[in-house]
Amino acid sequence: MTRWATLVLLGVTASWGSSFFMIHDLVERVPPLDFIAVRFAIAGVLLLLVAPRSVLRLSAAARRQAAVLGVVYGVAQVLQTTGLAHTAASVSGFITGMYVVLTPLLAAVLLRNRITLMTWAAVALAFAGLAVLSLSGFSIGYGEALTFVSAVLFALHIVGLGAWATEADALGMAILQVVAVAVICLVASAPGGIVLPQSTADWTTVVYLAIFPAGLALLGQTWAQAHLSATRTAIIMSTEPVFAALFAIALGGESVTVRMLAGGLMVLVAIWLVEIGPRRRLEGEVPHIAV
Repeated sequence: MTRWATLVLLGVTASWGSSFFMIHDLVERVPPLDFIAVRFAIAGVLLLLVAPRSVLRLSAAARRQAAVLGVVYGVAQVLQTTGLAHTAASVSGFITGMYVVLTPLLAAVLLRNRITLMTWAAVALAFAGLAVLSLSGFSIGYGEALTFVSAVLFALHIVGLGAWATEADALGMAILQVVAVAVICLVASAPGGIVLPQSTADWTTVVYLAIFPAGLALLGQTWAQAHLSATRTAIIMSTEPVFAALFAIALGGESVTVRMLAGGLMVLVAIWLVEIGPRRRLEGEVPHIAV
């Protein structure tokens, strides 16, 4: 089952990667926070219409857990988007990718996970690959600080899913998380008034981004993390900039560079290391904690 979970998580990450060049174009006409609010609101409504009973079947504890995870993810989205207005996109991408390092640290502290040397080597290699892919300059400021906090929250979300997600509750928990993100982003964007897309093309993009990189992606991640450790999840998710580069080249008109090839190869080798590395039973477990 872990192989299927890995493939699903790679599909989720690929869908996130497909969204970068679309979002880059869309936010020139729709403010980022407004776009996120509308996107997750649509995703939440669609998921509720498709599977309302999955939420009702959740236990009270699972609902609390999903709400907590949704709030953490929603606040991370707001902070990342706000930070992006004050720092370069490449730097934002690199700092956000620091969840690859932060996730095993939090998992070790909060879940008492034992991380093998092979896994730490994969984490370091994935982190270095992200740096090669993303960085051309770096400085610490307001935007970078906000983005770093968002990276901590993204890592905490991964660890929380690893601790609480179960296969049976995946759909219901995913729906509640999407709804919580929508509420957080609607509240954050409401004071200035929410700007909606104006053209059919923009609405088509928003609906695609709501269904695939938002609703179905969070569902896939929740299900996959019922079968994968938090650290392994973070390393697999580090392929996001690799997929983003591939889609940008194939559909966005960007050119292949040596940095793309080198950074992408480092991330892929990191995944290979964690997939073929020795499995300690304790590391492979997904310990559940109560809230």
